[in-house]
Amino acid sequence: MKQSAVTIKDLAKELGISPSTVSRALKDHPDISPETKRLVNALAEKLDYEPNTIAMSLRSKRTNTIGVIIPEIVHFFFSTVISGIEEVAYKKGYTVMFCQSNEDYEKEVIDTKALLAHRVDGLLISYSKETTNFDHFREIQRKNIPLVFFDRVPTDELHCSTITINDFESAESAVDHLVIENHLRIAHLAGPQNLNISKQRLAGYKRGIEKHKLYFEEGYVQYCGKGDFEEGYRCTNELLKLSERPNAIFANNDVAAYGAMKAIKDAGLKIPEDIAIMGFSNWQFASLTEPQLTSIAQPGIEMGKAAARRLILELEAKDEDLPPVDQVLKTDIIVRGSTLSTQK
Repeated sequence: MKQSAVTIKDLAKELGISPSTVSRALKDHPDISPETKRLVNALAEKLDYEPNTIAMSLRSKRTNTIGVIIPEIVHFFFSTVISGIEEVAYKKGYTVMFCQSNEDYEKEVIDTKALLAHRVDGLLISYSKETTNFDHFREIQRKNIPLVFFDRVPTDELHCSTITINDFESAESAVDHLVIENHLRIAHLAGPQNLNISKQRLAGYKRGIEKHKLYFEEGYVQYCGKGDFEEGYRCTNELLKLSERPNAIFANNDVAAYGAMKAIKDAGLKIPEDIAIMGFSNWQFASLTEPQLTSIAQPGIEMGKAAARRLILELEAKDEDLPPVDQVLKTDIIVRGSTLSTQK
């Protein structure tokens, strides 16, 4: 038979004191003597007492739990974001519940409802590639639950804090780097255009092309809606069919860049001598390819920390109405062999 959980009343009865005294002793209240605190804590440890978090949350109307929805846990960037969120949240006394949408809108809606059912105090969200309807997020706001978006942020009327990187400037700097390395016919593997990050990277790429007055044709932009290895491979093969073949490819993410590298090698071409490749995200595999992949490093841990700090600030603002903020983090280009020219 399963043994019943030990309660504060059980501890009080065993020690011959009131439940309120036990409760205050467990909370290290200054009105309780050190000896009483010692006796209460010793008995609590002996009997394996665990606080009733459900009852505590009902009394305080808070669970000290943060809900997080990300597209993919296996994605290197999002795994680093998770580390940053956890580091800040746990230091502040919050537990974290993670859900992954698997880039599926319906799953994202289900995850949102599940986290609300578990009475999370606030949510951190990076939405899926399929998401174009934000009604489930509006429902969170209607319930006055703090909400912070990171990396992938909506551009409609949702007024909430966001943590992003400088996608436009990062993409423009990618073109700058390729020009410095004497790659002047630059193509772009663009991401899904319902994501603002993909739009900004495409816009930054185009700005770089215009700034340097580079050769350009419409076929130089290939849209990879999934942004995976297979699409990177397929889109690069389309680029290789062009009469004026590009001599550099800037991919929206590293996975698509890996697919591009495979297509180039399968065509009997060399990297970077024939075509240079540059990615975005700086996955852990970027330094394991041959040649190693030049990539724009996203500050995942810093983004996770910033998102958690902002949400906790809003959670603990009490009655103070904090206006939303848009925090933008900087990126760095990690230069490796896939773009280094021998003809400068």
